[in-house]
Amino acid sequence: MAPLLSGLLRGTAAGAAGTTALNVATQADMALRARPASGTPTEAVAALADRADVAIPGGRRARRHRLEGLGGLAGTATGLAVGGVAGVLRSTGVRLPAVVGGPLLGAAAMLASDLPAARLDLTDPRRWAAVDWAADAVPHLAYGLATHATLAATFRADDRERAEHPERAPRPATAGTLARAAALGAATGARSTFGVTALALRGARGRSVRGAAVLAALGEAAGDKHPAVPPRTHPAGLAPRLGLAATSAGAAAHRDGREVGPGALVAVGAALGAAVGGMRLRGLAHARLGTDLPGALAEDAVAALLAGWGARRES
Repeated sequence: MAPLLSGLLRGTAAGAAGTTALNVATQADMALRARPASGTPTEAVAALADRADVAIPGGRRARRHRLEGLGGLAGTATGLAVGGVAGVLRSTGVRLPAVVGGPLLGAAAMLASDLPAARLDLTDPRRWAAVDWAADAVPHLAYGLATHATLAATFRADDRERAEHPERAPRPATAGTLARAAALGAATGARSTFGVTALALRGARGRSVRGAAVLAALGEAAGDKHPAVPPRTHPAGLAPRLGLAATSAGAAAHRDGREVGPGALVAVGAALGAAVGGMRLRGLAHARLGTDLPGALAEDAVAALLAGWGARRES
């Protein structure tokens, strides 16, 4: 868990550096071409607020100013998020040269910014002129290069230590390691707290820690049956599951002295499959029985068994 958390924090810091580079490039373009600032971020926030039925307080001018601020914050959050993901991937051993990693990060940030606007019908990249593409691509390329360079610098000491002391490097993942990671991921996809709870029960020494973990798992199992709970396939419910799946599998691999990355990636895939598959199976149970409670209880039992097996230490 520590390498993944460290990678996330380093990546977020690198994303902040990249966001600064993007803003500098954008503002330089505005100064050179005397062009106005883009109103797309503000329009995107306004459209999302309308769809979510969230009222932005204030009069016309105050509302516009708030939306402009929220649009800027959304752009910053996107830059930090892309950097955080890149940091987690780098902590798992993914290393790309700057000529590849920089443009890839820039493309990822550009996609994360432009795709929501296109889905909201605020812009159509297919109709952009060459100058529009350049105005968007160049700042995002600056973001990617700056983020990659900062990541490489923050991980340089770790890379040097790994090269000087190869005996300290974690052992490669085995089939058993990946199978247990998949079990933890599937359990987390069904019940987000079950994986970390199983690890806490096997590793935590304090009764308070174990008790809190069990209470969290029981609370989620009970709340999962409530009709007001949003579906787990909604981004707000799916993102924590994927993150906790990677965290639990990474913690188990780190505990056993294995590479973190392969198990974490397998766990994320298993969590996604379990989240989607579990929803469909419960829908079938509801269609046949008129209620999904039996399916939900069966899912509780399967998730608990998978979590318990996945949290086992290597023999």
